[in-house]
Amino acid sequence: MKKIFLSAALSACCFASAVAQDWGNVSGQIVATGAIPAPELLHKAGADVKDKAVCAELDTFKDDLLIDKDSKGVANVFVYLAKAPKTVHPDAKKPEPATVVFDQKGCMFTPHAMVVLGGQTVEVISSDAIAHNTHTYPLKNQPINVLIAPNTALGKGEKLDYKVGESLPIKVTCDFHPWMAAYWMVVDHPYAAVTDKDGKFTIPNLPVGEHEFRVWHERMGYVNRKYAVTVKKGDNALKPVEVSVDKLKGEKK
Repeated sequence: MKKIFLSAALSACCFASAVAQDWGNVSGQIVATGAIPAPELLHKAGADVKDKAVCAELDTFKDDLLIDKDSKGVANVFVYLAKAPKTVHPDAKKPEPATVVFDQKGCMFTPHAMVVLGGQTVEVISSDAIAHNTHTYPLKNQPINVLIAPNTALGKGEKLDYKVGESLPIKVTCDFHPWMAAYWMVVDHPYAAVTDKDGKFTIPNLPVGEHEFRVWHERMGYVNRKYAVTVKKGDNALKPVEVSVDKLKGEKK
């Protein structure tokens, strides 16, 4: 009888411990220091490029380095845990939304950078009236190279599934239009984000404690490979991470 009581007590203790896990939300910003560069023209309207009626209908600007002149925020920076923590918030175990959409507009990928959670489906569509292809270059997952038909409607696109997390963002290209490039960060946990136009990011429902994030941008690679963050219960506003424009303008990695 004592053994049964002890077993029940231990189970209740462990259950209570699991339920009592505290969680915190982190929010931060990646900002550039130095002279903010103006948007760089990729090609002018009417330029002699492949499928120019669509691809050069308007002036097109490069999207590999986007810095807001007012906030100085750096867009499209990935902030992510290199590996899953021991505990994951129950609400975050099932990826939401179940499907993320990757589009092609004006012969540019949109979004340029996105997080793909393990178990999510990427639906690749095209808002362009010409064909594209989506070619991925993962380190751990199977490379994919699929043809995307013109004017692909939502729900009718190519469905790509990822289950294995990657250590770095993977590059995505279109072999038909060589200037097109995007990056996906595939993770097997929910603790990853990509910065918005003002360089801001939010990662919710982290277990409280010490965490080490990676901060990565396509033009320079790691902005910070060991970004240490102490997560407390509730909301945690982090000090902005500064990176010089000169470093961001370096060669791609």
